[in-house]
Amino acid sequence: MLQNDPEILLNGLIRGDRVSLGRAITLAESSKTEHREIANQILCKATKHAVKSRRIGITGIPGAGKSTFIETYGYRLVQNGHKVAVLAVDPSGVMSKGSILGDKTRMEKLSTHPNAFIRPTPSGNMLGGVAAGTADAILLCEAAGYDTILVETVGVGQSETAVRELTDLFVMLAISGAGDELQGIKRGIMETADLVVVNKADSGNEQLAEQTAKRIQNALHYFPAGERTWEVQVIPVSSTLGNGISEFEKEVDSCFTELHKANRLSFKRTQQDTQRFRTMINHIALHQIIQHPQTAAFIAESEKQISMGKKTGLTAALAFENLIRSLIR
Repeated sequence: MLQNDPEILLNGLIRGDRVSLGRAITLAESSKTEHREIANQILCKATKHAVKSRRIGITGIPGAGKSTFIETYGYRLVQNGHKVAVLAVDPSGVMSKGSILGDKTRMEKLSTHPNAFIRPTPSGNMLGGVAAGTADAILLCEAAGYDTILVETVGVGQSETAVRELTDLFVMLAISGAGDELQGIKRGIMETADLVVVNKADSGNEQLAEQTAKRIQNALHYFPAGERTWEVQVIPVSSTLGNGISEFEKEVDSCFTELHKANRLSFKRTQQDTQRFRTMINHIALHQIIQHPQTAAFIAESEKQISMGKKTGLTAALAFENLIRSLIR
């Protein structure tokens, strides 16, 4: 089909055609083998066309105002001549595997700008708040000339620190006035945050936002600096009014200056590529194992016996392990 022609899609996205870019990402996200083969052809050639971008991960608990913040920050960037891609990973339904995919409707102003591209993606059962095709989507967006990639993740949880494996800078959004009992559940995220934003500093909430920012700033002193060469800053922001956005932008610039100065950015990209390799070989290996006739038959029979109460999940899994070992000898 013409719409799946790898050369046509590659040439289109290199020209900045958002339809071609969207189609290429759809193919990369597909679980169909024929679609993945087309996507891989595009991805291999897209690498040499990729611009140097800033990859920024943005997380925060539901209700923290991530979409509003991203739209306000993203719109400021496009007005200053940048090309911004937003990869918004939405939670998928456990039963239906459906997804809200509402970010385009929540970012009406940004989504209509010619220098912005917003891609809502269902997270499926992928851990870490990042869809399986997000790494591919980042590369395709860079090939299309987007110099700022914002990856919005699904809420906050310990597993969501996986977003750091795809991005250069990790930003956490906190809520004004959230109590210590709430901030405590975000310890895993707080420890890895490169920059913290206290959102919704408006509507008479400014003083409370300042107090929250100070509490978080004090708490951050107890966390190890890790590989960072800067002190993590906490910035009160009103996404609806735009207050604090310029300060946030300056801090982002400062962080990237530090990354370049310490030669950490190139190291991070090497780490990201290595992680991409590991993820892909795990994906490929699992797919090949599951599709093997013997393992497929074993899985089907085991599930039947478990449902009949003749086997437990543990004994079936251990038997499966022995089967795999015999196949790879």
